[in-house]
Amino acid sequence: MAQSLCRWGVPSAGGRVKLHSIETAIIDLPVARPHKLAMAVIDRHSQVIVRIRSECGVEGLGEIAIIPHYGEEAPGAIKSMIDDCIAPYLIGHDIRRLESLVMLMDQVIKNNAYAKGGIEMACVDALARSVGVPAYQLFGGKVHVTIPLLWVLGNGVIDKDVAEAEAKLAEGRYKLFLVKIGKGDPRENVERALAIREALGDKARVRVDINQGWDEPTAKWGIAELEAGGIEIIEQPLPAHDIDGMKRLTERFSIPIMADEGVMTAQDAMRIAHHHAADAFSVKVTKHGGLLRTKQVANIAHAAGIRLFGGTMIEGQIGTSAYAHIFSTMPNLTLGAQLFGPHLLTDDIAPATIEFKDHALVVPDGPGFGVTLDTDKLAFYRRR
Repeated sequence: MAQSLCRWGVPSAGGRVKLHSIETAIIDLPVARPHKLAMAVIDRHSQVIVRIRSECGVEGLGEIAIIPHYGEEAPGAIKSMIDDCIAPYLIGHDIRRLESLVMLMDQVIKNNAYAKGGIEMACVDALARSVGVPAYQLFGGKVHVTIPLLWVLGNGVIDKDVAEAEAKLAEGRYKLFLVKIGKGDPRENVERALAIREALGDKARVRVDINQGWDEPTAKWGIAELEAGGIEIIEQPLPAHDIDGMKRLTERFSIPIMADEGVMTAQDAMRIAHHHAADAFSVKVTKHGGLLRTKQVANIAHAAGIRLFGGTMIEGQIGTSAYAHIFSTMPNLTLGAQLFGPHLLTDDIAPATIEFKDHALVVPDGPGFGVTLDTDKLAFYRRR
């Protein structure tokens, strides 16, 4: 039965695509320049790569990109969780039963969204490849052919950030930019963001991400300054748990307030929607624990009239393509996406196949995620 499915791409009655193996590897990829965030400075980027193989030989790829101190999971812990705790229970599972796969992982261990999301991502890739369709077809089909792109200005220095933005504008890849302002003196950070916004003028749009870095009084002052200066969106100004504070800011200001760290689960999305504690969500496959759960968060947002922005953990070709596939199926993803990883990373373990043009990413149409693995590069960058 399995051989028939893999050969012809059409499952026969009772046909199964069983998980035969799950392998993981930690890699560290080089970046074009140190990337400054509120919680860390990235001078190399760590990922856990997941490779699954079905009994009939179809392979699927998953990528778990990790931003230091953003979440609760680290590369070594993720790899160990998959290898030693989760994978042994999944061998022999029919990967067409994705919901069942996620339920089984939840029975094996609570939380650990990154590890579960990486396994599910690889299974989605393999399943779509086995039937010869793009992954987005498994989630209702794409409604976006292209996704507008955002570039994060992560130098932390006005002149360097302005020069970098000008270069990206000249390349035709980006005209939407984000400034990280959650670490350090709030007044200096607000002034830096406004100086960048003024320097770029009408050529670009600028947003800010505070990464939970302010208290409510600081946010009231800072958001008023940023709104008056033409900043477009304010991302996660308060700590993730402060839903009441986020509600007050959302009601107080016309400028959209976006939740990121505050919306990890579908339950978080329900609470924020119920309290109207954000105008927009930043969705990320890794933090939500897979494509299925990312789509759940998106559906809740859609029902509540909340717009979506496609976030990133700085993925390479594999993860960026996976994110693009699921983002393309979301009607309310109208604020673009932060899928700049392939342009910040100076090398990767997969050949560059994703197309970028006219300040946007073109959603791939190949089987699965449309990405192949360079095994030599994987061996080169593999952590030992």
